[in-house]
Parts: sequence; structure tokens; C-alpha cells
Amino acid sequence: MKNKEKYKGVIPAFYACYDGFGEINPEGIRQLTQYFVDKGVKGLYVNGSSGECIYQSVADRKLVLEEVMAVARGKLTVISHVACNNTKDSIELAIHAENLEVDAIAAIPPIYFRLSESAIEKYWNDISNAAPNTDFIIYNIPQLAGVSLTPQLYRAMLKNKRVIGVKNSSMPVQDIEIFSSIAGNHHIVFNGPDEQFLAGRIMGAEGGIGGTYGVMPELFLKLDELIADKNFEKAKELQYVINSIIAKLCSGRGHMYAIIKGVLAVNEGLNLGSVRLPLSPLVEQDKELVEEIAKLIRVTKKCFC
Repeated sequence: MKNKEKYKGVIPAFYACYDGFGEINPEGIRQLTQYFVDKGVKGLYVNGSSGECIYQSVADRKLVLEEVMAVARGKLTVISHVACNNTKDSIELAIHAENLEVDAIAAIPPIYFRLSESAIEKYWNDISNAAPNTDFIIYNIPQLAGVSLTPQLYRAMLKNKRVIGVKNSSMPVQDIEIFSSIAGNHHIVFNGPDEQFLAGRIMGAEGGIGGTYGVMPELFLKLDELIADKNFEKAKELQYVINSIIAKLCSGRGHMYAIIKGVLAVNEGLNLGSVRLPLSPLVEQDKELVEEIAKLIRVTKKCFC
């Protein structure tokens, strides 16, 4: 890997930004990107699950990345998730991402049909070959993709010199140990489950990419700092509070990302719009919950930061 350091640390997953008609909002994207620059995070993971990529067109995803790069270039590490459920569209996004000079591209395996490991390997390598000057990150999220990254498949993918590591969102923390031990110090594992940031880092993850970082970046930056200082008791205390916030984010009638956007509107004045159907938008009953979470985040920042 040319520069492993640029991937270490806190990398929020970027949220989808819509206007009042449910279309991509370039102004919202730029405001959200600047918000992350100002917060001091390491980088951004664009057009992944938090970006609602599964519900967006190729054109939508190109526009999102273009607007992010207009603000983030030279300021943040940018990883662009380019996977679609077919190779053709994925390659188109990979080429577009490389032309914009992102730091890395990433991809989940194709979903729905259960492909063989050799077919998944070819899919990932075809995408990577379309962006020959760009790092490649495997995105392992078996609970949603329906396919797990096995040690055998990872070893096969490591033959591709552009592969720099894994964004591991599987729930067993042991998977981080396995992928770290297979690839060694020249590759990186990103912790995926936000509730396990501390555990994942202890088990070998050198960075984290997460969907709730963006609503409380100061808390994850502080957690990262406590881990670096080996203050694990304080880190555990903060992780517990973060987990209670995440539980509340998942407890509304609206989808978690709708709740998150509501909290960002309250705490940060960001108007990111709603979520794209069929994800559930906020309902009247969620407003009290949004205020409760927003206050809890503010109080926690005062206590820990």
C-alpha cells in the first residue's frame, strides 16, 4: 500500500441528500461535506449503505461523488463505493471515480443471486481493473449482501495489488482478527459495526467506516483518541453511551437514516431532506425521539469532549 496512514481513523459514511422533491440536492451535499471537513474527520465513504446507493441511479451516484469531491479534494480521504448489482454499471462508476481522483473505490458482492466465489472474485477484479490507478477495498457485509467474505476468497483477492484491505461489517469481531492476520501490516481492516468500534480496533482494525459517525463525529473522534492513548476504561464508558444513542436511532417509526437527518437538522442546522422510498420517512411520533437523541448527543459531547 502506498499510503496506509490516510485510511487510519474515523471515516463517516456519507448520507444521501435530497431536495423537497426527493431528488439529489447538490447544495446539501456540499454543506454536508464541509460539515465533515470542519469536524476534522479523516475521510468520507461515499455512496454506500448510508448514501442509500441501492435506491439510486448511476447518474445520481455520479452527481453525489462530483459534489463531494468539489469540496473534499485535498482535505479528506475519499472512498467511493461503486458496486451495483451488475458489472457494467459498477465499471462505469469505477471509471468515473478514478477520473475524479478519489483515494479508493469499494464494492460489496452482487446481491440476490448466490454467486460462486470465483464469480465474485471476477466481479471485484473487473471493477478494480477498470480503475487501474486506484486502491480497492472489499466491503464485507454478509447480513445484507447475503454472501460472506471467506479467508479463501480474501487470499485470492490479495493477488490483486490494488486491494488494500476490507471494510468489515460482519458482526463477529473475530473476523477482523482473521482478515488482519491473513493480509498483515501492508493492508488495512476497517471496523464496520459502529457498536463495536472499540472492540474492532483492539482486535486489529486500524480505522473505522460507519453510518452513525456522521451524526456524532466528535464522539467517535474522542473514542479514537482514547484508544490511541490506551485509556480503555474511558473508551469503554464512551462506547456504551454511543451504543445507547445508536439503539435510540434505531427505535423510531422512521428509518434510522431519517432519524439521523432529523437530529442533524436540530443539532447542526443541516437540511438533508428525507430518505428515498421504500425507506420509511419520519412520522409525527418521531419528533420527540429526534429531540431526545439530539439532546443526548449534546450532553455526551459536554461530558467527554
